[in-house]
Amino acid sequence: AGLSGIGMAFRLGEACPDLAYAVVEARAVSGGTWDLFRYPGVRSDSDMFTLSFPFRPWKGRDSIARGGDILEYLRTTSRELGIEERIHYGCKVVGAAWSTREQRWTVQIVSETAEGEVRREVRAAYVHVASGYYSYAAGYTPDLPGREDFAGRLVHPQFWPEDLDHAGKRVVVIGSGATAVTLVPALAAEAGHVVMLQRTPSYVFTVPGSDPIANRLRRVLPDGVAHKVIRGKNVATQSLLYRVSRRRPAWARRFIMSDVRRRLPEDVVDEHFQPPYGVWDQRLCAVPDGDFFEAIQSGKASVVTGHIDRIEPTGVRLTDGRVVEADIIVTATGLQLQALGGAQLAVDGEPVCLGERYAYRGAMLSGVPNLSMTVGYVNASWTLRADLVARWVARLIRHLRDHRLGVAVPIAPDGMRAGPILELTAGYVQRAIGDFPKVGDREPWTLVQSYLRERSVLRHADVRDDMVFLPVGAEVERLPHSATAPADLGVEELIGSSAEGGSS
Repeated sequence: AGLSGIGMAFRLGEACPDLAYAVVEARAVSGGTWDLFRYPGVRSDSDMFTLSFPFRPWKGRDSIARGGDILEYLRTTSRELGIEERIHYGCKVVGAAWSTREQRWTVQIVSETAEGEVRREVRAAYVHVASGYYSYAAGYTPDLPGREDFAGRLVHPQFWPEDLDHAGKRVVVIGSGATAVTLVPALAAEAGHVVMLQRTPSYVFTVPGSDPIANRLRRVLPDGVAHKVIRGKNVATQSLLYRVSRRRPAWARRFIMSDVRRRLPEDVVDEHFQPPYGVWDQRLCAVPDGDFFEAIQSGKASVVTGHIDRIEPTGVRLTDGRVVEADIIVTATGLQLQALGGAQLAVDGEPVCLGERYAYRGAMLSGVPNLSMTVGYVNASWTLRADLVARWVARLIRHLRDHRLGVAVPIAPDGMRAGPILELTAGYVQRAIGDFPKVGDREPWTLVQSYLRERSVLRHADVRDDMVFLPVGAEVERLPHSATAPADLGVEELIGSSAEGGSS
């Protein structure tokens, strides 16, 4: 019940007003990422005009919003659109098994109660997974020898302690990604000193915390019109910058570094802000109004680049012998990636290995019927693609209902070249990418990191492309494995059947 789930629920209700559906949420509250992460300074790293829902204009003044404001926006949207009443909390989906004969998923749910763990099953004709791409139960922390010897507090941002007092303390933030560059200025406001300890620098660039053009447009245009115009402006700008960065990486690097050099001394830039990889090989770190650079310039924060040897009672020893002293160590070292919320799938009694499946339009799995998933962009706001996927899934479900079809299963063609579904070199991605489905080398088995290119495809492409359908009640024991049904199934006339005619 975060951005993806609430958006999916809205699009389902919009396309199929009489559809019976439920949202199951493992946690006790809604909000997803924006309720889970409570560390100081938590905020969006994308502008709110593209991160918010297109059907619910963002009305806050800040373009880069605080986590608490985003959480309130999500919960208000869910409540006012009637989605809240569809959410069942404390229901963790641990598995789902498909029966072709019954044309149903049996979903295994675990709930924690005062009496202990309760397991139950629910049946569904269709399942959509909107659980994001990382584990809520565990963040990633590398092996840190000696961590048990540390005399202070060692915390992970994903589980920030409410009682942690950093005022006047020496804080070491391990990491150089978006979480680290957010934490450093937020902690530096009260800490004695904050050190960002990085192994490898990231690309860090300044963005305005408040969009002056957007605020002017909102003063003269109706909310919905202004939101659409601002969203379009930001999408076009982001898309242009990404394409230019990929086509002219040397120029992109100079462009980003010129901003850094304007804000920090030359020696600091040369030692700590020279990433050894290309722009967008990893996610860029946005810094609203340059607050990260200001913390360093003020002397309240600093950067140390090196490799950790071990944790000592008083701080962190590096392999070159330096010791960074600390009262608090924060391991901003990334997420633990997890596909489908960790749920285990089976189709007709056979376990589904996600790493062996292709992603159909980045939203379904080859050979897995009546199941879809939300996968967002790595170079833009997650919600941009989440909404495209939600609208496409709603269109597919409406097609099934309109034509009395009970099964839709994508069938991948033979001989496709496989690639990773997430094209990032970051360690947290590479450690787990084998557990995620792959993409192919042709439509509809690709995932293009471009909202402008995908918008038309996911809104208007034929839902029958590379898809096999079975009518409601078809007497079939198992699914076909190719777009042409084998003779022993005896259902050639059923495959791809629809009122529009022909097979697909």
